[in-house]
Amino acid sequence: MSMQGSVLAVGKCLACLEFMLFPVWRGIGVGSGVGGGWSQGWGRGLRWEPASPGQGAWIPVFDYPVWGVLCRGGHARLREVCQRGRSAIKLPTDMLSIKLPQLFDINQVPKVFREDSIISGYRHPRSSALDCVLSSFQMNNETINIWTHFLPTWYFLWRFCVLCSTMNFLTDSYTWPLLVYMLLICIYPFTSSCAHTFSTMSPESRHICYFFDYGALSLYSLGCAISYGYYVIPDCWVNSWFHQHFVLIAVGNTLFCTSLSCYSRFLELQFPQRSKVLRTGAFVLPFIFDTVPLFYRILLCCVGSCSLSDALSSHCYHLLFAVLTCFLFTAHLPERLAPGRFDYFGHSHQLFHISAVVGTHFQMEGVMADMTSRRAWLLARGAMPSFLGTVGVLVASLVLNLGIIGIFSAPLLWKPCHSSNQPHTSRRECKEK
Repeated sequence: MSMQGSVLAVGKCLACLEFMLFPVWRGIGVGSGVGGGWSQGWGRGLRWEPASPGQGAWIPVFDYPVWGVLCRGGHARLREVCQRGRSAIKLPTDMLSIKLPQLFDINQVPKVFREDSIISGYRHPRSSALDCVLSSFQMNNETINIWTHFLPTWYFLWRFCVLCSTMNFLTDSYTWPLLVYMLLICIYPFTSSCAHTFSTMSPESRHICYFFDYGALSLYSLGCAISYGYYVIPDCWVNSWFHQHFVLIAVGNTLFCTSLSCYSRFLELQFPQRSKVLRTGAFVLPFIFDTVPLFYRILLCCVGSCSLSDALSSHCYHLLFAVLTCFLFTAHLPERLAPGRFDYFGHSHQLFHISAVVGTHFQMEGVMADMTSRRAWLLARGAMPSFLGTVGVLVASLVLNLGIIGIFSAPLLWKPCHSSNQPHTSRRECKEK
C-alpha cells in the first residue's frame, strides 16, 4: 500500500468514528446560554471530497477552522480522539518502547560492587548482557567510564590505520616494535570499556572482566617496553647487556603484573587497603622499569649533555599525565571530599581514564618521533628489531597472560557450578553467596 493510500485509510477510519471530533461554530446569535454560537454537541468536522473530477482518490477536508480544536475544551477532546484512534489502528507502541535498567544506591547492592565514596547510580548486580549494553546509554556511575575508553579506542585505531597506509609493517622490520605498540594501545582501552560495561552481570563476572582488563594493561606495558627498547633507548646503552635483555625482563614484569593484580581482587573484601596497595604496585613496577631509559635521557638533557627534542617534549608530557593518573587512581579525589556529589560525573576513575588516554597520546607521539629521527643512527649500529623479539614476544606473552587469567578465573567459574550441584542449598543462600 502506498503512503497516500495509508493516510487516506487512517483518515477514513477516524472519520467513521461515531463520536464527534470538533466543536462546531453555528454563527452569532445561534443557540443560547453561555456557549453562544457553539453547538451543545460535537458536529462532524471532517468530510471527504474527490481529489479531482473523474478520479477515485479522496482527500480529507475540514468543515470548520482548525483553531476551533483549541477552544472550549477541544484540546482535551482531541487528545481523547488520538488515544481512541491509536487503539483502533493498533499501533505497536509497546514494541517501540525500550525500558532502561533500574539504578540502585550503595546500600542496595552487594559489597563487592561498591565503590569508595560513590553513593548512587549502581546497576543491578545480576544484569543481563542486554541490560549492560543498554546501561551504557543511561546515565549511571559507570557510563563515563565506559565511553572515556571506548571513544579513544577508535581514535587510536584511526591513527593505526593511517600508519598502515604510510608504513610497510609487513616487510620493514624496523616498524615492528611500533606495530606491537599500536596494537596494544588499541586493545587496552577497548578491554577496559568492555570490563566496565559487563562487570555487573554477577560477582564472578565482575572479577573475570577486570582480570582481562588487568591483562590488557600489563600487555600494554610490554608494548611500551618493546617500543622503548628499540626506539627510546639512550645512545650509550645500545647493544649493552641491559639493552639485549630489556624486552625479556619486561615479559617477566608483565606476567608478574597480571598475577599480582588478579590476586589482589581476592583480598578486596577482607583487606581493601592491602588489595589497593598490591594492585597499584603491580602496575607501578612495570611502568618504572619501562621508563628507566627515558628517565636517563631526560637526566642527560638536564645536565646539558643533550638538547630537548620534540620527542623528549612529548615523553615529558606523557610522564606528567602518568603521575597524575597514578595519583587519581590512589587518592579517590574529588569524591572522597564530597561523597555522593560526583557519582555520575567527575569522580576520580573517570578522570583517571581521561588522564591515561591523554598520556598515551603523548607517549605515542614521542615514540613515533624517536622512531623517525633516530632510524639511521640505530640501524647503523645494528639495532635491528627481529620478528621473534617483537611479534613473537607479544604472542607468547598473550598466551601466558591468558593462562594466568584462566587460573584465577577457574575457582570463580567452578564455585557456581559446585553450588548448583548441591540440592540442599536454598535459593536465598545462593543469593547471599
